[in-house]
Amino acid sequence: MSTRRILIVDDSAVFRMSMKKILGSMNAEIILAEDGQEGLDLALQEEFDIVVSDIDMPKINGIELCRTLKKTATTQGTPVVMVSTFDSDGDVDKGFQAGASAYISKYEIESRLLKTVESVLSKSKFKGDRLVMVVDDSKVVLRIVEKGLAEAGFRVITAENGKKALNLLDTIQPDLILSDIEMPDINGFDFCGAVHTNPDLSSIPIIAMSSKTDRGYMKRMMQNGASAYLCKPFNIDELVILVEKMLSDQFHMLLMERERLDSERNLMIASITSLITALEARDNYTKGHSEAVGKIVSGMLRMDGGSAMEIETVTIGGRLHDIGKIGVRDEILLKPGRLTKEEFAHIKKHPVIGANIIKSIPSFSDVIPIVLSHHERLDGKGYPQGLKGDKIHLWARMAAVADTYHSLTSDRPYRKGMVQGKALQIIEDASGTQLCPDCVGLFFKWLAQKEK
Repeated sequence: MSTRRILIVDDSAVFRMSMKKILGSMNAEIILAEDGQEGLDLALQEEFDIVVSDIDMPKINGIELCRTLKKTATTQGTPVVMVSTFDSDGDVDKGFQAGASAYISKYEIESRLLKTVESVLSKSKFKGDRLVMVVDDSKVVLRIVEKGLAEAGFRVITAENGKKALNLLDTIQPDLILSDIEMPDINGFDFCGAVHTNPDLSSIPIIAMSSKTDRGYMKRMMQNGASAYLCKPFNIDELVILVEKMLSDQFHMLLMERERLDSERNLMIASITSLITALEARDNYTKGHSEAVGKIVSGMLRMDGGSAMEIETVTIGGRLHDIGKIGVRDEILLKPGRLTKEEFAHIKKHPVIGANIIKSIPSFSDVIPIVLSHHERLDGKGYPQGLKGDKIHLWARMAAVADTYHSLTSDRPYRKGMVQGKALQIIEDASGTQLCPDCVGLFFKWLAQKEK
């Protein structure tokens, strides 16, 4: 993570050093400026995450410094914390009107400065990560709202009407939408309805803006999917506060929902892991096989540049690839000799049985290709669907290599495990017919890395 940069501006050397010492525990790069002019020059030339400024200073005071930063495009999103001995209501109001994010009395810096700076930085990052779309046919409104939101630290994208906004939404997904109602081409009602009925966009909160204050008008917009209604003309600070609150509420709601889903997923993984353990307990020869396949496949995908989420998914898929064997009779699963055609036909059902088990768990849908297709062959002679080539999911092709390797090197009821060299030769010979050559190459690469 890159080091945060803090600019402290104060004409008192004692206060400068005192604030630097207080903020020292943040492990940030702290730059000091002796007056407002030096602070402004530094802030305009370099990039800072936050500015902490005194108010009463020579050359340029803190209010002018803050106001200039908020008017400059490159610094308008940089939060400013005012620190001053002037702490009357009027002084505090001046600081906030200039665009300050917080105001602290110098008599309270020991107790409040660190917490305030950390809080402002946290909120700044939250806002900087959020994209707000503004839709209005008035160029004046677009300019004012965009400027106000940008000064508050949000990323902003604008559209002149509902039609252009919908086109943008094909490729960009904002965190919140501000939309006028009376617009040409597509009005706010239709635009809001289109967003609300689109499954990919329906969770985006929409704030409707209009000069009409009729209650029926407001209700109609809310029925079309708007989350809030703002009457024009409005104060830009009022708008910023509403946007902050709605995004914060949505963020906490999504976070709670994610935590709930993660909890359910973890409980389900634990339950299925117990089921796999019980399944493998039927046969000492295959104990640990599923875990090993999951480990190998995840290692292969990691080397192939898979994301953290994809790696987690294939790990689960590898661990569950043989879950369908719960439906295979013991006398067949544990038979020490060669299987009859009827017995082999019975055991070939386990991928379908496994896929049907996984289908009942919506959050595990991504692992179904591994469970269903890990016995497919590149030449189309596999089962259960006889898929060929790249019609077999990549993860299933990876799992097939991992499954083959661990099966060959493990003891089974009908044979002893092979030495690694022989198993690797069999895998190489099967490349291009039974196994995917790219996945075989990736497996050898993973194995070489693992044995270093």
